[in-house]
Amino acid sequence: MQDINIKITDRDGVTHDIVAPTDMAMNLMEVVRSYELAPEGTIGVCGGMAMCASCQCYVTSETKLPEMGDDEEAMLSEAFDVKDNSRLGCQIQMTPEMEGLEVELAPES
Repeated sequence: MQDINIKITDRDGVTHDIVAPTDMAMNLMEVVRSYELAPEGTIGVCGGMAMCASCQCYVTSETKLPEMGDDEEAMLSEAFDVKDNSRLGCQIQMTPEMEGLEVELAPES
């Protein structure tokens, strides 16, 4: 089992140092939910299918992320508060390569 250290800034501007498991096939949205960093029902509304953008976040670290898929790109093109560094948390898998990832949750739309 290998855990990674990531930082998540919640919608109130509070930064949380998180230890995330890499052996449970979790994505960033699920980590946010498991640590209760966003109110219930405000993140991952579609269940992680890249269909709602409620898990949009801004990647603030230089962490190399996988390429954005077509579904994620299409969803972000319709979302609010999108920035150049926007990604959907449900599309970022917790892998050893994500060590040091830093993100800020986008405002609730």
